[in-house]
Amino acid sequence: MLVSILLSFSFPASTSLFITALSVINLTSSAYIGFSEVLFVHKYSSGMVLDSIIAISSGYFVSFASMIYAQHLTQGSLEPPVDLKYLGILLFLVGIIGNFYHHFLLSKLRRGEGDKEYRIPNGGLFNLVICPHYLFEIIDLLGMSFISQTLYAFCLTLDFVFYLIARSYATRRWYLSKFEDFPEDVKALIPYVF
Repeated sequence: MLVSILLSFSFPASTSLFITALSVINLTSSAYIGFSEVLFVHKYSSGMVLDSIIAISSGYFVSFASMIYAQHLTQGSLEPPVDLKYLGILLFLVGIIGNFYHHFLLSKLRRGEGDKEYRIPNGGLFNLVICPHYLFEIIDLLGMSFISQTLYAFCLTLDFVFYLIARSYATRRWYLSKFEDFPEDVKALIPYVF
């Protein structure tokens, strides 16, 4: 969080201080919420490997820091003809809340401290898709790119979308192989579609 704030003050001459501030706020809060979920909500069936944690955290940090830097590079550019920042704020909030809610539902699958059993998630959008938390993460990222309105942010969002599509597809295949009673109509990421 501190790094995001310092980065925002490093580039005070951005085209729109409001857009830069919004970008920093939503990137910082997204990172904070993500770390809070890992520390306080998630209940893993096995320990997380430290090198995986470092790689994932570093990837998010570099992505977020470079998104803020890309915002700086737009200094002196014309404002976009269509203002997407307010729609972006709405998408960001819906994405963050939906993502957190579905992670909370996943955490309730573990019944006790030593419970390692896998169960089919239910509640929320889990009756329609196996990875609704990924769907809401995409909505969150789309909101971020709408707020920043830079080509870099849209490309980064597209990169994350492809990654989460692949992860949700693999997750659905895993559930189909592990549970004979897994509902065939539950899709991977997009209700009724994929």
